[in-house]
Amino acid sequence: MVFQYTDAMVAIASTNFKNLVSFYTKLLGENPASLIPNIYAEFHLASLRLSIFQPKKTHESEFETSHKSKISLCLEVSNLEDAIAHLTALGYFPPGNISIADHGREIYAYDPDGNRLILHQAKEE
Repeated sequence: MVFQYTDAMVAIASTNFKNLVSFYTKLLGENPASLIPNIYAEFHLASLRLSIFQPKKTHESEFETSHKSKISLCLEVSNLEDAIAHLTALGYFPPGNISIADHGREIYAYDPDGNRLILHQAKEE
């Protein structure tokens, strides 16, 4: 039996909710499409919903460490240098160098909670 789904989203748990929502508001240049103060924010990106939520006190310990997470939020950008400059202006300079991959150029960065962002610029064809 196959289940049916109607949509998909990425959700980030944060005990630092206000700061993380502020970061993504500035990074994406838009306010959340849906906001329940101190509880839930949802951004509508191209083909994706990004949610940030404050875990209930009974579940906070589950989300306290995100070091070395295997999941990344990948954002396709039209100009990698402009994206790096924007992150730097927000106070989050990517710690590494631009990598060249078969599919284009990319760099890793991190949000205020340490979640990995991959900024990717596709290879010109």
